[in-house]
Amino acid sequence: MFSRRTEWNLSPNRLTVAHQEALSSGSKIIDLTISNPTRAGIEYDESAILNALANPKALEYDPQPKGLRSAREAVARYYESIVDPESLILTTSTSEGYSFVFRLLCNPTDEVLVPKPSYPLFEFLADLQDVKLVPYSLIYDHGWQIDFHSLETALTGKSRAIVLVHPNNPTGSYISGQERKRLNELCHQHHLALVVDEVFLDYAHHGEHKTTFAQNNDVLTFTLSGVSKISALPQMKLAWIAISGPQVNVDAAMQRLEIIADTYLSLNAPVQLAAPALLDQRKTIQLQLTRRVRANLSELDRQLARQKACSRLEIQGGWYAVLRIPVIRSDEEFAIELLQNSDVLVHPGHFYDFPTDGYLVLSLITPEEEFRDGIARLLDLASLL
Repeated sequence: MFSRRTEWNLSPNRLTVAHQEALSSGSKIIDLTISNPTRAGIEYDESAILNALANPKALEYDPQPKGLRSAREAVARYYESIVDPESLILTTSTSEGYSFVFRLLCNPTDEVLVPKPSYPLFEFLADLQDVKLVPYSLIYDHGWQIDFHSLETALTGKSRAIVLVHPNNPTGSYISGQERKRLNELCHQHHLALVVDEVFLDYAHHGEHKTTFAQNNDVLTFTLSGVSKISALPQMKLAWIAISGPQVNVDAAMQRLEIIADTYLSLNAPVQLAAPALLDQRKTIQLQLTRRVRANLSELDRQLARQKACSRLEIQGGWYAVLRIPVIRSDEEFAIELLQNSDVLVHPGHFYDFPTDGYLVLSLITPEEEFRDGIARLLDLASLL
């Protein structure tokens, strides 16, 4: 009755089962996996957001495949006007943006190269679009970098695009200028597009401005982002695709993307009209989140310095930290024991396709007091390994 593309293993994993059991028992869980900023104790300008959604113009239906011009201009201002509003396609989410781009670039069973480790969303998106994912490795040596040997080895005649996450989730690593140059060379040589996820671009840990791929003109590039992370408003469902590259390729891509977007017309008018106000929220929201991330990272380092069992990997940006733990059992078994015995929830590294055991992924936007207590409990358990 159902399509093969939805033949996923729908059974909950062991950690999910343990979490459900802990919640059912009434345990108070310290959540070190939190990714929802609206539940992380962040203060929002409620009146500005709600007033922006009450625009009377929302009562008029004005279908525009790319999205309303006023909303696209607001996004262009976010990029400090280095992006032309006409090169933008608005979507409800970066997930929808990926779907549009995969449909644009790939025939069934064509291949898209994706980094490992990275966020586990890609597998489901690829299944739904009948695209085959081919992994390439990120390697760690005093910082994360692309393993270009694995990337070039993964290329075949069916390769259509390379996906980058800039900065990566969860490794927190940005694409360096040298890596960008080599990626452009590879894409030009093999007639590939770049698909770049920049939702965490603004959250560099040392305050420096990181260069967006939205101005990458060497090869056809699709840069995805949205207010989910930029303004910590995932419920507002406003994202976009910025198309750049050689003009002949950009024009051809835009013509096709407009038809794809016109087929769905998914983005609602109130959110589009509110786009300037929603993007303005980043000016106060990012400051709060950056302070939270820095405070928790400092606390993590303080506690790590008092023991020898665990260490963290270097990170450049984003909301997550990767913790290295002793490999005495699987990461999932450690996470389950931590949950059952210490009421602390963490993600094992294999959730993000780390190639071996010995890694945990921690959220740095957890409220500071909870983070401090959760890390102490985690390190107490690790010291017993």
